[in-house]
Amino acid sequence: MSNNKNIKIKKYVSVLIVAALSSALFAATSFSGCIMIKPDVVAEQVEKFEKKIEEVTDAPKELFKPGNSYLKAFNSEVSSLVEKVNPSVVALTVTAMREDFFGNAALAQGVGSGVVYTEDGFIITNNHVAGGAVELLVTLSDGSNYKASVTGTSPETDIAVIKIDAEGLKPASFASIEEQRVGDFVIAIGSPFGIQQTVTTGIISGKNRNIPVASDQLRIVDLIQTDAAINPGNSGGPLINIYGEVIGINTLIFSPSGASAGIGFAIPTDTATNIAGQIIKYGEARIPFIGVQMGVNDTEIPGVYIQEIIADTPASKAGLQKGDIMVEFNGAELKTPFDLLTQIIRQNCGDIVSIKIYRNGAYLDFNLQLEQCPAEIKR
Repeated sequence: MSNNKNIKIKKYVSVLIVAALSSALFAATSFSGCIMIKPDVVAEQVEKFEKKIEEVTDAPKELFKPGNSYLKAFNSEVSSLVEKVNPSVVALTVTAMREDFFGNAALAQGVGSGVVYTEDGFIITNNHVAGGAVELLVTLSDGSNYKASVTGTSPETDIAVIKIDAEGLKPASFASIEEQRVGDFVIAIGSPFGIQQTVTTGIISGKNRNIPVASDQLRIVDLIQTDAAINPGNSGGPLINIYGEVIGINTLIFSPSGASAGIGFAIPTDTATNIAGQIIKYGEARIPFIGVQMGVNDTEIPGVYIQEIIADTPASKAGLQKGDIMVEFNGAELKTPFDLLTQIIRQNCGDIVSIKIYRNGAYLDFNLQLEQCPAEIKR
């Protein structure tokens, strides 16, 4: 994949260099007081330079011909990406029991989006879209409709999995957020306000965002921020990169008006696919835990301060102690409690992970086996 990226970059740079050289030579022949160069010399030098660039980058000669529009090429690429991903994006019509202004329960309809996860009908969406649904209707990109059932939900991560009775669906391709950079181009696809197959574009505005919104159990962490327009109804739909890979599940926006203000958030697929796999396997999300209470770290050592160790938990069994500062989790650097939560929700119960802690002037390494978080601690 990185080879292709390098070739593309070389091609773009090459074209810019050729254009700059051509312009410079043209200017030299046009303005009085400059050295005059014959037109046939200019053409000869440009041709030689193009040939040299083509040898280095393997760029086809057509790229350098006048009239070839890179905007046109970019436009074509975006359209191709959308065509590639559209069959993996679904629209949801949700009927759920809601309370009206006076507190009376009544059926209400809402809309959302989803991403095809498996060929046999499992679809990833948001918990706040499908959780509590009385009836779910899934509309595929070809316009066909299916009734869906809720396989399981995870309020902790705002992920839900639903199932339709269908075969031969086109699952989306997924990529890790760790492979993406702030500033990368992204595309959001979904059904804002119920308008299906809507496409918006933007960039990754930020990574690892921990916004001041809490779910039923855990604060939602490690979100992708994007300026691609996300509106009500986009929730559960994909945020894709330039390779047509899903890097996030669109989940919420910050907006005084309730409409897009250019600050949208998506759950990284690292979390979404891990939670979806747990739901499909067990019918529920089994969030691991290590058994520590975190406190304020007022030391000079960056990391997560362990205020208490809960008895008979992975942390106590591994030998962690009160006052330890956890600096790494499975090789990932920790600076805040949110960093630790981010890493934990990407793991599965039973996984053995490595922990590096700072204690009494020394760094120590531990291995511990993750366990399912007890219900009483979740509450």
